Amino acid sequence: MSETDTSGAARAAEFERWANVFTAHKAFSHPSELHGALCGRLAAGSRIEEPEWLAMVCEHMGLAENAAEESDDLAPFMNKAYEQTLELLKSADMSFHPLLPDDDYAIEQRLEALVSWVRGFLEGMALSAGESLGQAPDEIRELIEDMVAISQLSEEEEADDESEQQLLEITEYIRLGALAVFTEFNAPEPPKSDSPTLH
Repeated sequence: MSETDTSGAARAAEFERWANVFTAHKAFSHPSELHGALCGRLAAGSRIEEPEWLAMVCEHMGLAENAAEESDDLAPFMNKAYEQTLELLKSADMSFHPLLPDDDYAIEQRLEALVSWVRGFLEGMALSAGESLGQAPDEIRELIEDMVAISQLSEEEEADDESEQQLLEITEYIRLGALAVFTEFNAPEPPKSDSPTLH
């Protein structure tokens, strides 16, 4: 399984890795919320230095500020997660996905995770973009309004085929929305070329 494998099985395994780290450190928050907050900050144009990112991790997880320094696994895991998340957001093949549990989980748990991710994304985006969100194009502002509405959804959905389909559609809308925000606030990188450019 490659590091950029974005198949359903790989995404499910990635969620479990995050969940295991959160459980091991007795975190009170949801892993999807922290991933959302990171994506929101990156999508709005910020890049976070390691000390600030690890402080953000500890704050979200409800840990002491020095928890990352005292743990053998937390900093390496989260630094790798940061790099992977940024690469996927930048990827031309639109392979980015929010960090969410797969359909082995009950629909209530998956909706809770999606709502947590969206709340984190909105929080991260507001932290990074601030007032410039007000000057964003109409479609981005409409997307943010939709995300706010999604962040207020209740987890008390009845599990049926229709709600399953709705959850899939909302998840895909959020995925594409996060990529749209990233495209809006991040200048494209020049293509990598091994040969000198001829003029």
